[in-house]
Amino acid sequence: MTETRDGEDETRIAHLSGWFRRRPTSMEYWELLVTEERLVWCFVGESFKSMLLRADTGERGRGEIEDATPDRALSLDERNFAVPLDSLESVRLRDGTLFRRAKLVVTWKENDEADSYELYATKTADSQVDDVEALADDPRLSHVDVGVETTDGLF
Repeated sequence: MTETRDGEDETRIAHLSGWFRRRPTSMEYWELLVTEERLVWCFVGESFKSMLLRADTGERGRGEIEDATPDRALSLDERNFAVPLDSLESVRLRDGTLFRRAKLVVTWKENDEADSYELYATKTADSQVDDVEALADDPRLSHVDVGVETTDGLF
């Protein structure tokens, strides 16, 4: 899925949508934009574990990211950040089943510091197996361990 947005110098390779990160007191909602130069992490909302604060599921933020350029997406929230493609080490997707959410683990290394995010698919997320498999075939990511684990069962 390679597409160029009007007025943008970077080509968007993929948009991985509908992910959340578990935190001690909340769930953070993230969108990932993969361009020919970088992986842009876009924070789109947060839902707290307290029943009184469970309002934001990131839907409004996802709509803003859909047509945004990578630079615009980075500017939408102070928590947004970008990782150069050269720094990526792995992108691993475990496809979801009827009883288990899909899981995406992205690892990278910058300035000799390793980091990783473990994300889970929201209930409304589509399977993104094809998108991640396409990343494995992209020559710009030949140095990255890209893999997809699928299962035919319910678990």
